[in-house]
Amino acid sequence: MTATTDGSAEGAGAGSETAQGSAPPPGRTAEPGRPARTPTGPRAERGARRAATAPDPGREAGSPAGCDPGARRAAADLPEPPDGDPLDGVQEAAARATRYLLERQDAAGWWKGDLETNVTMDAEDLLLRQFLGIRDEATTRAAALFIRGEQREDGTWATFHGGPPELSATIEAYVALRLAGDAPDAPHMARASVWIRANGGIAAARVFTRIWLALFGWWSWDHLPELPPELVFLPSWVPLNIYDFGCWARQTIVPLTVVSALRPVRPAPFALDELHTDARAPYPAKPLAPMASWDGAFQRMDKALHVYRRFAPRRLRKAAMATAARWIVERQENDGCWGGIQPPAVYSVIALHLLGYDLGHPVMRAGLESLDRFAVWREDGARMIEACQSPVWDTCLAAIALADAGLRPDHPALVKAADWMLGEEIVRRGDWAVRRPGLAPGGWAFEFHNDTYPDIDDTAEVVLALRRIKHPDPARVEAAIARGVSWNLGMQSKNGAWAAFDADNTSPFPNRLPFCDFGEVIDPPSADVTAHVVEMLAFEGRTGDARTRRGIAWLLSEQEPDGAWFGRWGTNYVYGTGSVVPALTAAGIAPSHPAIRRAVHWLETVQNEDGGWGEDQRSYQDRSWAGKGASTASQTAWALMALLSAGERDGKAVERGIDYLVRTQGRDGSWDEPWFTGTGFPWDFSINYHLYRQVFPLTALGRYLYGEPFASAGES
Repeated sequence: MTATTDGSAEGAGAGSETAQGSAPPPGRTAEPGRPARTPTGPRAERGARRAATAPDPGREAGSPAGCDPGARRAAADLPEPPDGDPLDGVQEAAARATRYLLERQDAAGWWKGDLETNVTMDAEDLLLRQFLGIRDEATTRAAALFIRGEQREDGTWATFHGGPPELSATIEAYVALRLAGDAPDAPHMARASVWIRANGGIAAARVFTRIWLALFGWWSWDHLPELPPELVFLPSWVPLNIYDFGCWARQTIVPLTVVSALRPVRPAPFALDELHTDARAPYPAKPLAPMASWDGAFQRMDKALHVYRRFAPRRLRKAAMATAARWIVERQENDGCWGGIQPPAVYSVIALHLLGYDLGHPVMRAGLESLDRFAVWREDGARMIEACQSPVWDTCLAAIALADAGLRPDHPALVKAADWMLGEEIVRRGDWAVRRPGLAPGGWAFEFHNDTYPDIDDTAEVVLALRRIKHPDPARVEAAIARGVSWNLGMQSKNGAWAAFDADNTSPFPNRLPFCDFGEVIDPPSADVTAHVVEMLAFEGRTGDARTRRGIAWLLSEQEPDGAWFGRWGTNYVYGTGSVVPALTAAGIAPSHPAIRRAVHWLETVQNEDGGWGEDQRSYQDRSWAGKGASTASQTAWALMALLSAGERDGKAVERGIDYLVRTQGRDGSWDEPWFTGTGFPWDFSINYHLYRQVFPLTALGRYLYGEPFASAGES
């Protein structure tokens, strides 16, 4: 659901645009008061104000000068500009966006926007319920309503707004609608099945889709890659051990080894002959890649594993599945979920059920209840399943946006957000300790409950948010920040950069497995995460630290020839560039540095005619799409944040970009953004974070009005 100008679509519940669970929570409004602000003048005036900024006397030694948010905002506590001031419209837009965001804070202090992905989440939820025998009419009807609403005129489903049709998503959506009672000869179903057959049928679908179909006998387990549960016994130094996989893949693969070993088949409620190119020969032969190639080698290894399956020692296999079960149960979070994300939870529930855990078992009961919390019920009765929930990420970004837009640092909304974030700190070890056994814990995860997998990106942004807030217990804040900084530094990879969840998770082998055709399965360092860590370290006064310098050097080495940076967790080169440039300038790289000038030039060349910036998910597959796409509020904000940090406030590109944000804002202070600007797996799994359209534009407007949040640590 996208934002509307009157707020009716996305303001249904506090803390989220739409209600969570079966009914919306009661609405609430945070304190709407906002002190009057006067926008800054030319860049020189902003520089003079920065120079006059003094540090908090209570700050620990080593914290950077100019980091006190109270001092930074003191000069902004002035009357509003007079009528006719050229910045008056920008100020009003920022005020509207501030009010909109404040009104959507949960009473506990957090923000959370809907996290929209694609209909495979909804289809697989129905298939899970069918497999467990718990599918009910109300849930089925609501899920089908959502799935039908996402179908395109040609009968297909895409995985992101405006994207091309996708075979596996179309197959899964079709099967879900068959479960809901839609007849195969209904026009919308017939269009889908014709397209599926024309594009290779079930045999051409990804492995995960065919696993779901195998659970009901619609596909043969013999024609799926083998996943032996004995993988759990491989030590961490052996290639293809479970810790060679990224944490999201690891949490999925371990339960799937149990499913693969047991090969369950539930009675199919109907046939799917119409989805095969030839129902009499549903398993067309596929030639093997050359033996000398990596693909050929792994294909032949899979054939060997199919042979091993027939002779696997029974006691060894039983022990492996028992070990996998313990591994799964030990990683269940307090809310019943696994990793705070839906796919591992689904497969964990199936695996444990196959191993004898009945639906009334506390582990199973909690797991199923957690899955219900991924449901977003819309006003029309449709039910959308989120793949994940992002309250920590949304809250720290919202706090940064509000602070940078002039909300006073001791405002109750910010203090409440800080309290909530401090309570979410993770101080126990998780899987990351396999590669960093001597590192003390201290960091934040993305979700409500995910203590096993804190992430480096969230930790950096939470620290940046906390630094902007004047909390009544500064010692508590400093202690949490110190732990987070230490943990992030310890998670630096060998090449000097940072990944999202693990250090040195760069094995070349997992992505080559025949099973792994569903997206990225390793967690190598990325420019956007590294940039956020470098920015945080600069604000912590650690620009001169050798580890920070290595991160800066890595970022400079990763710049594309045209001046952009690749964006791993946001789309794409606009996100990467919008992350890196502010980090480099915060760390002291001068705006005149050639790398910064190349980035500025690239952003100027890809600006759209309407003044905004946009980039389509297709840029992950086709470099010619880099920086190209319909303008969006979030991507325009990323470009502006880069240009502003590069000293381009008075440039034409910034003027046009700010004008785009002001012109496209709704009367209620929101922006509409159906386009997907977030990334789970590049190209393979795209995300529309519904709060991105609010927090990033407000951040950009605030920095345009009041300058960069902190003075740089020095120039290089």
